[in-house]
Amino acid sequence: MPMQSPTKHTVLIVDDDPMIRQVLRLILREAQFTVVGDAAEGDEGLAACKRYKPDVVCLDINMPGTDGLSTLQRIKIELPETIVIMVTGDASATSVREAIAKGAAGYIVKPFNAAKVVDSIESTVKAVQSGLPASSES
Repeated sequence: MPMQSPTKHTVLIVDDDPMIRQVLRLILREAQFTVVGDAAEGDEGLAACKRYKPDVVCLDINMPGTDGLSTLQRIKIELPETIVIMVTGDASATSVREAIAKGAAGYIVKPFNAAKVVDSIESTVKAVQSGLPASSES
């Protein structure tokens, strides 16, 4: 009996940089993920999260208005099952610790490449679904 390929997950992208959103969208679509939407800032991202209920949110930390860490906290309160992976240029130990403490399941550091993004999302989702602590730093 042939093995079925794993179901790819739905993803929401929240980043204030339109180029990052576009690149992530292309990478994820190429890897057969379904990108349900994107947002340029935290409040818009939270609203999109409630609307689309994605499996995974790729969330930037440094954004104008509501930042990624505040948005992360609100997503985890309102939609606790959502897997949030931070995608940021801020790889300081303080930011990583704070993001993990607030419920981030993983961390992708900019600049990134397509293979790292896909691998990080897939391994983080797998770890969360199997009940393991997931804090993949790429």
